[in-house]
Amino acid sequence: MALYEHVFLARQDLSQQQIDALVEQYKGVIEAGGGSVGRVENWGQKSLAYRIKKNRKAYFTLMDIDAPAEAVKEVERQMGLSEDILRFMTVRVDAHEEGPSAMMQRRDDRGPRRDDRGPRGPRRDDRGPRRDHDRDSNKEGSE
Repeated sequence: MALYEHVFLARQDLSQQQIDALVEQYKGVIEAGGGSVGRVENWGQKSLAYRIKKNRKAYFTLMDIDAPAEAVKEVERQMGLSEDILRFMTVRVDAHEEGPSAMMQRRDDRGPRRDDRGPRGPRRDDRGPRRDHDRDSNKEGSE
């Protein structure tokens, strides 16, 4: 059997109990297809980069799946028919990650951030006095 990471986005107006019910429903489909579901992470409600089916936010959920391809295809088929699921993505992986995913780690634990790269180049104020060549040449031509 192959290993997969499956992420789906559910509508923002669902309750946490409804999202848990969706996870259990899709777990049942995987198990009926001969597979198993490992880690399930609820990433919570997050803003979307753009509207999807008139929604500005969605609940994100990650599932680690160990199942045959037919079971994964069936889950994707059912998610495509569901009005509660906005988007989903399944990626085949060589091995599942141990511990929490990058979305669940604290910012401090993820590594250096963009502003930790060091000093930037010179700022505009650090360049020295400004010389206006155009103004000086205009004054000479107008006199």
